[in-house]
Amino acid sequence: MNLESASYKNTIDSGVQEYRETPHSVLVDVRTSQEYNQGHIPGSINIPLQEITEIFQRIPDKNTPLFVYCHSGMRSAKAADILTRAGYQAVKNIGGIMLYNGSLEL
Repeated sequence: MNLESASYKNTIDSGVQEYRETPHSVLVDVRTSQEYNQGHIPGSINIPLQEITEIFQRIPDKNTPLFVYCHSGMRSAKAADILTRAGYQAVKNIGGIMLYNGSLEL
């Protein structure tokens, strides 16, 4: 998605919707575990950016669609780049949770 043609808010909201509609996809929160425990998007798993290589064991199938988010979109952009370089075929940075309009879980 071209971020120039959509606001970040629409990007994360539509990204979460796309995640929900994509079979076998995984929603990855790359914030710290402390940030994650303060509230995260339901259904997401927490793999902090500093530990992103943990994904190789948790999600070994590199064809698994990954939807990545963080607080503002910066860490998720870096994580998406790392995952793409590692060979994951369907990685999408959906931005930052700070602009998410849906409910969060603790």
